[in-house]
Amino acid sequence: MFDPRANLSTEVSAQLLQHFGETVFRTVIPRNVRLAEAPSFGGPMQLDDRGSRGALAYLALAGEMIRREEERAGVGSGAFAAAGIAP
Repeated sequence: MFDPRANLSTEVSAQLLQHFGETVFRTVIPRNVRLAEAPSFGGPMQLDDRGSRGALAYLALAGEMIRREEERAGVGSGAFAAAGIAP
């Protein structure tokens, strides 16, 4: 979880990019209270508050992971189309 107000978050992100380069995902998961509270409700954030910044960020991360895997495997956007997701 990233908090742009904290210098530590920015420094750690820069170090991760420097050390791991292109293997670092570009999607940023924002730090917020709703995400921190989600486990206490016993379900995923997408069911509790689907439109929150945190829930949308996790969906974006999932999309980024799928795109990378498709690129690695040499597959087109077929998995997206099959799942009804626009890349």
